[in-house]
Amino acid sequence: MNLGRAVLVVVCVLALGWLAPPVAAAATPTQLVLSGADARAGDPSTIRVSLSSSGGPVAGAGVVVERQVGGGWQPLATVVTGADGTATTSAPLSPRPAENLFRASYAGDDTHDAATAGPVAVRLLLRRSVVTLTGPASFVDERSAVLLVGWRGDDGRPATGTVRLLRRTGGGGWRVSRAVAVGADGRARVRVAPRVDTRWRVETPRLPWLEAGRSDVHRLDNRPPGRAVRWPVGAPRPRIALPPQARATAPGAAPVVVRIPDRVWRSMVGRSWHRGCPVGRAGLRLVRVNYWDYDGYRRRGEVVAAAGAAERMAGALAEMYRRRLPIRAMYRVDRFGWSHRLGGADDYRSMAAGNTSAFNCRDVVNRPGVRSPHSWGRSLDVNTWENPYRSATGLVPNAWWQPRSHPRIAWRSRAHVVVRLMARHGLRWTYGRGDTQHFDAAHHGRVVLPRDCRGVVCH
Repeated sequence: MNLGRAVLVVVCVLALGWLAPPVAAAATPTQLVLSGADARAGDPSTIRVSLSSSGGPVAGAGVVVERQVGGGWQPLATVVTGADGTATTSAPLSPRPAENLFRASYAGDDTHDAATAGPVAVRLLLRRSVVTLTGPASFVDERSAVLLVGWRGDDGRPATGTVRLLRRTGGGGWRVSRAVAVGADGRARVRVAPRVDTRWRVETPRLPWLEAGRSDVHRLDNRPPGRAVRWPVGAPRPRIALPPQARATAPGAAPVVVRIPDRVWRSMVGRSWHRGCPVGRAGLRLVRVNYWDYDGYRRRGEVVAAAGAAERMAGALAEMYRRRLPIRAMYRVDRFGWSHRLGGADDYRSMAAGNTSAFNCRDVVNRPGVRSPHSWGRSLDVNTWENPYRSATGLVPNAWWQPRSHPRIAWRSRAHVVVRLMARHGLRWTYGRGDTQHFDAAHHGRVVLPRDCRGVVCH
């Protein structure tokens, strides 16, 4: 090869080397890390990204941060990493954990690979629950009251969900009354109608963003729909206290006269009825009627009476109800047990409790061996504590009330409203001031008394 050809070869080789494209260098792998600071709902969480490669931090890189909203991903911010390869943004946390998911992406460049991170869940710190229960302090029996429930976080954000309304009566424990749905505005209205004084509170469950909570206690007093008895100064209370009878539920007096039920008869036998009584089960009736008690509440009472007198007693007691003339209590006399002194149910205890009753197969009080008119079921004793009986051995059940009257509960003359209404229903005030509590059902216009009770007071 001559010199000229050699030069040409070298030139060609050099020319070919110059024109060939350079071999691209491989991009460096990168690592993207995403984290978020715990925060309470509504408070901002710091979202931090860190981008690095084997050569160290990647500076000046644009990183897209997204959060999940409504089941889809939406851009939150595009941040640029600093000299240390990190960047931050912030986002207020949602009370819904599903919306506190974040992810990040880096598109890469000529020297760094693309990278992604997430999704990462940012943890909610719990807020304090603020639970309120408000409403009236009192309401009238047989009506209703509305209680207002409020539920929110300590930042004012309303909470929604199902809460428990608890009720407490007297000295008993707390019991769940009902579950209450609180709306999106954090409020609920609850209508209640207890028949007694009650206390109420609300307990809320823990939510993903909210602690469980409890309201203060709300007192709700049940006030009577009627007028309470006003007592004379120094008036004594009965020696025996009876539990209040069940509140009336039917409107008005709602009198009912029925044959003696098995349950009632079992209680009567051996107390107010026994072998040798002048009237048997078939000749007796159970009278149930609503009445106004001394506190002004409506209650349901009952007496046992002869079949031929039951309707008149029911009518008289119903008129007392309509005219709002109160009765202290109206339990069947068998409640007071057997009395050996009387040979029947214990009328001493019944009177000492101020109880209203009728049939009782027994002896006359303080006259052993003389059968009482009550044994035939045609006699009715009303408000016995305030209307004493002048027995053979003294006043029963107390002497304080004998010289005193009361316009609603105690009578000492035939002009009193109770005595007059009883007479309209065929119930005579047989003994007047000698036995102020005692009324007898007339038979064909006159009162039929046992032979031993003619001309003398027989209670």
